[in-house]
Amino acid sequence: MSRARRILIVDDESAIREMIAMALELAGYDTLEASDAKTAHALIVDEQPDMMLLDWMMPGTSGIELARRLRAEPATRDLPIIMLTAKADEDNKVQGLEAGIDDYITKPFSPKELIARLKAVLRRSLPDVDEGVISVGGIILDPVSHRVSDASGESLNLGPTEFKLLNFFMTHQDRAYSRGQLLDMVWGGNVYVEERTVDVHIRRLRKAIGQQHEHLIQTVRGTGYRFSTKI
Repeated sequence: MSRARRILIVDDESAIREMIAMALELAGYDTLEASDAKTAHALIVDEQPDMMLLDWMMPGTSGIELARRLRAEPATRDLPIIMLTAKADEDNKVQGLEAGIDDYITKPFSPKELIARLKAVLRRSLPDVDEGVISVGGIILDPVSHRVSDASGESLNLGPTEFKLLNFFMTHQDRAYSRGQLLDMVWGGNVYVEERTVDVHIRRLRKAIGQQHEHLIQTVRGTGYRFSTKI
């Protein structure tokens, strides 16, 4: 039996942490709590949570600064992060998403909304523990160890978004997807990014898998992109 997902709650207000922890534990999750960025970072290193719920406004190091720091460190760059904040304007949402957070919930929020958002981000960010290695066209992707290699065993270095994109493509072959569909299925419907962002990550993915494999990611004029071993 797999263990319950472990969620780190980072907020300087103890009442908010307790409210969130109670809701998460009733929903079957394990919880960790931190009141500041320094404690949160130590818990991430020692306990390796599956996700972090992070308050934007905290004394000392802010939530947004902590998110940037985690995204810059190889060991923590893939940790799913949901930002909790009273900042509701679009500029702040964009700032948070550019810092690498996966979703954004504006206070006050209901426990029901929080659980729904949390489940959606976990589905996008964490592989199913029963999911096996995928091999297509000389590319081998292991969703559990989060590794990608070619047929010779040489590792291919992909960023977190490129990994998700490749994982989606390899499990959804021979079908053309629009940029909007890819945004919904890979980034998630609550993410505020423009469709041209897809083109940027497609270029990065093609570069990462190399010239010998880039033909697998095919541009479909007037539609979007397709992943196929057929020319």
